Amino acid sequence: MIKDAEINMKEVELSELDPEKQPMTGDTQAAGGEKNGSVKLKVPEDEVIFTGLSKEELMKVAGTPGWVRIRWMLLVLFWLGWVGMLAGAIVIIVQAPRCKPIPEMNWWNEGPLYQIPDVEAFSGGMEGVASKLDIINQLKVKGLVLGPLHTVQKNEPPTLELDVIEPKQGPKEALLSLLQKAHRKGISVVLDLTPNYNGSSVWFTDVDVIVEKVQAAAEYWLSLDVDGIKVSDLKVASGSPEWSKLQAAFQTNRTKDGKKRALMGVVEGILADEVSQLANSSGVDIILPDLLSTSNHGKERIRAMDVLNSQQRGLGWGLGATRRDQLSKQAQSTALIRLYQLLLFTMPGTPVFTYGDEIGLNARQGSGYPKMVWDIETEGAVVNDTAETERKERVEIRKWFTSLSDLRGKERSLLHGDYYPLYSSATSLSFLRLWDQSERYVTAVNWGETPETITFTLTPTEGVELPETAKVRLSTNENLQAESTVNLDKISLGPGQAVLLQFPYKP
Repeated sequence: MIKDAEINMKEVELSELDPEKQPMTGDTQAAGGEKNGSVKLKVPEDEVIFTGLSKEELMKVAGTPGWVRIRWMLLVLFWLGWVGMLAGAIVIIVQAPRCKPIPEMNWWNEGPLYQIPDVEAFSGGMEGVASKLDIINQLKVKGLVLGPLHTVQKNEPPTLELDVIEPKQGPKEALLSLLQKAHRKGISVVLDLTPNYNGSSVWFTDVDVIVEKVQAAAEYWLSLDVDGIKVSDLKVASGSPEWSKLQAAFQTNRTKDGKKRALMGVVEGILADEVSQLANSSGVDIILPDLLSTSNHGKERIRAMDVLNSQQRGLGWGLGATRRDQLSKQAQSTALIRLYQLLLFTMPGTPVFTYGDEIGLNARQGSGYPKMVWDIETEGAVVNDTAETERKERVEIRKWFTSLSDLRGKERSLLHGDYYPLYSSATSLSFLRLWDQSERYVTAVNWGETPETITFTLTPTEGVELPETAKVRLSTNENLQAESTVNLDKISLGPGQAVLLQFPYKP
């Protein structure tokens, strides 16, 4: 009986399926009275996995005539394509216009020169100048012209000590420190060794003796890593038999770490043809005339550029710079200051400014240099509306100056490009600057007191022509907005207005 009971119990267990194994159909109730759905499971048949051909099979297939022909066809197509691309590249190179070689450029060609004749007025001495190098560097200045700093009493030759710094200007150690800091920022430093800089005769009465002293002083300062020497009244100095010794001193110390030293001369009261001759005969590296200051007639100014254009890499331009004056002494309005900044930065040669020109600093009409104004960016630093208006004007003038300096440093046409006159009148002028395949620029300025219509006329020159339109790059004319397009048949400028136009090279 017991055995029969065990058998019956096993049959019951076998007859009852585990709920998890019961079919999930709508007609079948799961445990607890709930119905489950049904899932049909498909048992996969034996899968066939492709494992590729064996090495022996691959070698057997690769040797068949069909595959051999395909491989040869692909190899021939590859080499034909390679030869075709090589031939195409050669044709492009041959047919492309040749790039014009860049002329020899020195540091004084790469950016403006910045004169600081009185370091005390500029920033409290040479230590102050060193503290302002970052601000100066923002102006893209490539060279500082310091001084004269040496000791001398007016019209007293025995007091001349060209290798001794005037005590109020600072100690020699401060100058040497300034040199090192300026060089680290890529700024060169030139010393003005004009002997009798406050007297009636720059070279006193005995030119030969004084030139010899300048030669000795130049050797001394060059040995201390000064990057150049500047002298005034070059016409008188270069006529001395001792001048050749000064030139020889520069030849001996011509370069320092691959960088050329500059002998800079200033001339006043002579015509452009004489400036050209003197530049060649004196052997100076850069000559600074006063041609813009002595004549404000547009035709004379354009003729001076015509004459001196070929010597532009040894030529400096300034308005009042020969006497170390600020622009504002002759450009007595904000509009004219901007106009002359644009003109100087786009003329063929190196622009030369005196400290404060970048903000339109008002020059004193009497003796002494004006004190430089700093912190012009700080709002609320002034006490009345008039002073606030002046502060804002200085900020805008500085932005204008910086944009021009930055543009000149980047654009080859402005840096060392060819020059072509387009127009001149009594109070206005215009010219074209271009270099090879670079962007071209047209400068047009009117410093007169009446409106001027400028008509652009280019003398026929092979490979040089004006397009029908150009883009306004910079302008002081409200009707000529930057980035707008204008026709190049003519353009109207109001009193004291200036515009810089740009157009691309087209083969």
